[in-house]
Amino acid sequence: MSAWAAKRFWQAAQAESCEGGFTVRLDARAVKTPAKQPLVLPTLAMAQEIAAEWDQQQGLIKPDTMPLTRAANSAIDKVAPQLDAVVAEIANYGTTDLLCYRATDPQPLIDRQEAHWTPLLDWARDDLRAPLVVTQGVMPVSQPAESLMGLRAHVGAHSPFQLAALHDLVAISGSLILGLAVARRRLSGDQAFGLSRIDEAWQNELWGEDEDAARLEALRRDAFLTAERFFALCG
Repeated sequence: MSAWAAKRFWQAAQAESCEGGFTVRLDARAVKTPAKQPLVLPTLAMAQEIAAEWDQQQGLIKPDTMPLTRAANSAIDKVAPQLDAVVAEIANYGTTDLLCYRATDPQPLIDRQEAHWTPLLDWARDDLRAPLVVTQGVMPVSQPAESLMGLRAHVGAHSPFQLAALHDLVAISGSLILGLAVARRRLSGDQAFGLSRIDEAWQNELWGEDEDAARLEALRRDAFLTAERFFALCG
C-alpha cells in the first residue's frame, strides 16, 4: 500500500505496537513510507500524533498538512540510509555558526547580539566543551578543530528520528548551537527562533515589517516549532 494514496479510504487511523516500536494502521493496513518501508516509530506518543494527522485528512490527502508524518518518512527513507552524511551536514554548521558572526554597527545591535548570543556560546564552551571563535563581519573565521570534532560527536549521538528534527532546527536557525540548545532543552523553540532572528527583528524595528517577508517568517517559525515537537516525541 502506498502511504500517499490520493484519497482517504479508511475509517480510522490507529496507533499500535509493532516489531521494533510502534506504527499507524489505517483500518487493517499498516502505513508505509513513500519508499515503501514500514513506518516503525520510536514511541507510542509519536505514533498517536501521526495517527491523528491521518485522521484529520478528509477527501484528498494533503501531505503538507502532515508535518510529523513527513518528518518520520524523512527519518526512515533519507536519514537512516545515509546517517554519516547527515551527521556531517548538520555538524558542518558549527564551522559558520550564526552566533559567531556579529554586526560591526550600530552599537545597539552589537550590544543586543552580545547580550543574547554570548551566553549561549558560554554554554557551548562549558557544557558541550566546544569553545567557538567570535568575529565581527561576515568574513569566515576558522574554528578550533577540537571544538568541531566535539560538536560532531554530540550530533552523532542522536537517532535517525532525532537527526531529522535536529537538521531542521539547525538549518532554519543557521546555528548548530541553537539547534543543540533546543534538543537539550536549554532553550524552548520559541526562544531559539527569536534568537536566530535578532538581525531581522532589528531591521523591522528600523524600517517596518514587509508583509511578504512576514508570511515567510511565520512559515519558518512553524517549521521550527514542528521540528522541536518532533524531537520531543522521539522520547
